[in-house]
Amino acid sequence: MKKILNLNKGDRKTALLIDPDWASDKEWLMEILEELKYTHFDIILLGGSLVSDPIAISDLILEIKRHSNLPIYLFPGHAIQVSKEADGILFISLISGRNPEFLIGQHVVSAPLIKSYGLNVFPVGYMIIGDSKTSAHYMSQTQAIPFAKTDIAIATAIAGEMLGLKAIYLDGGSGADRSPSNDLINKLSGKLNVPIIVGGGIQNKKQVEEAFDNGANLVVIGSAIERDPNLLLKFRTAFERSTNN
Repeated sequence: MKKILNLNKGDRKTALLIDPDWASDKEWLMEILEELKYTHFDIILLGGSLVSDPIAISDLILEIKRHSNLPIYLFPGHAIQVSKEADGILFISLISGRNPEFLIGQHVVSAPLIKSYGLNVFPVGYMIIGDSKTSAHYMSQTQAIPFAKTDIAIATAIAGEMLGLKAIYLDGGSGADRSPSNDLINKLSGKLNVPIIVGGGIQNKKQVEEAFDNGANLVVIGSAIERDPNLLLKFRTAFERSTNN
């Protein structure tokens, strides 16, 4: 039976984002999965802006499931990054951009497969926040909402909620040197009734704790772990705190 992601306003949950291309390094993957046993992540997200071998995603999911009981949700950068082995999928609309391919185009392509696979679908309004160019900026061919344009970010998130999206994802982009600001998270938390997901540029447990304290409901950690798997244990106290709130 496929596991369901339950995410609600008031939650303080954490997600580990694994890029399938990084996971092709089996030594790295085994180290990550071993460290994962001693932490308190709530979900594993799987995906990236550019995946060189989408067919291998299914094998990767099966390998992860041999070592972890956490729900595995796809976080696709493209319609081809879909697998029946996953528990579910973040069905992402890139509402911060104006590229129709990532507002509805890719969704139309992948929807029949997702339905036939019986994946749990969690519709998310995805917003790229930042001034620098990351893989997400380039691959989506869209502009991010600048850090200083808080009013535009707030209006965009509210529109996403009004469209019926079940969460708003604020992302600095893969490898970002700065995460979405705590000020923005705090302001959105007071205006939205749907949960807030924050990722991109999260490098340490202090950032995790501050994101939670300002209203984030799911914090996603990815690139930092790619560079140093040992950071999983360093994040542990922040995760322990999140499970006790």
